[in-house]
Amino acid sequence: MTRMLVQPDDLDLDTPGRRDYWVALEHDTMWGAYLIPLTVLVGPEAREGRGLVAFGSTHGNEYEGPTAIKQLLREIETDHVTGRIILVPVLNPAAFRAGTRDSVGADGVNLNRAFVEGAGRQPSLAGITHRIADLVRRQIWPHVHVVLDLHSGGNQIRFDLCSSFHPLDDPGQAEATAETARWFGTPLIMIYQNRTPGLLTSEAERLGKIAVGTELGWGEAVTAEGVRYGRQGILAAAVHHGQLAGEVRPAGHHAAGTQKCAAIVDQECYVPAPFDGVYEEVIACGSRVRRGDVVGRLHDFQRIDEAPWPASAPMDGIVVGQSWGARVRQGQFIVCVGEERLSGP
Repeated sequence: MTRMLVQPDDLDLDTPGRRDYWVALEHDTMWGAYLIPLTVLVGPEAREGRGLVAFGSTHGNEYEGPTAIKQLLREIETDHVTGRIILVPVLNPAAFRAGTRDSVGADGVNLNRAFVEGAGRQPSLAGITHRIADLVRRQIWPHVHVVLDLHSGGNQIRFDLCSSFHPLDDPGQAEATAETARWFGTPLIMIYQNRTPGLLTSEAERLGKIAVGTELGWGEAVTAEGVRYGRQGILAAAVHHGQLAGEVRPAGHHAAGTQKCAAIVDQECYVPAPFDGVYEEVIACGSRVRRGDVVGRLHDFQRIDEAPWPASAPMDGIVVGQSWGARVRQGQFIVCVGEERLSGP
């Protein structure tokens, strides 16, 4: 395939057929451009404002999403596309090149905090990361109603592999979102807090879109299980939301009927480290716990003879996530326990 080099305003996301682009955004320091790979497939039944987009590498050190989307670039046949499918395996090339969560080496901004007012438009918010947010807002949001943002835990957090979304007020949007999340087949469906400014999926939800995130791995690795869940979730969403012909069968924990659902909306769910130290896992992610159970231990090796600090479950529920890297900083969330729910919405 040949990728066309285009400016954002020259993207064609409407004409039937397949187009593979490098979307060029001016580099902040080098005489050149950041190149974002974007593939669009448009079928004969495409409708205005309807379509699916899947993003990988919103954070640059999370790799299952980009790998799953890259696979689908070769798997999805244009003749089977009925509506509109947009695939962006690497949304944040600056962070991806550096292998970091934020755009280190560029403006240092976290793209998943960059969807704020004036991003890419105000001089104080004109770095590459905010301009990527502006690209998504102006060029992609108007063409889609389903948004999939595939994350992993990077080098900081190990999650029970999950699909995720926020609490939603609209019952129809909530049910459609929860059903889309189920089809990834992950062990866990996570409903998480929506207080953090600038989240990509938060803005998509506010616009009325079906928006699902994921946590498909950890440790800056590429796990086979995480890639499978990512691929399954994208294909299932494309089929069930009328953008791709064919059939997708339930897979993983969805097929087995063993998916759990947990909400981490309340601040009580999170356990911060009281001091810098070394974290030891005691109970694995995905386990059910009771309030007071010791999920992990925090060691201070400057005080070698002192007992470790117990990171205890703050409530009855499911261990949604905990520190992956042994070395943690004071204030870092080292344990997260979610309140178990019977279903997604």
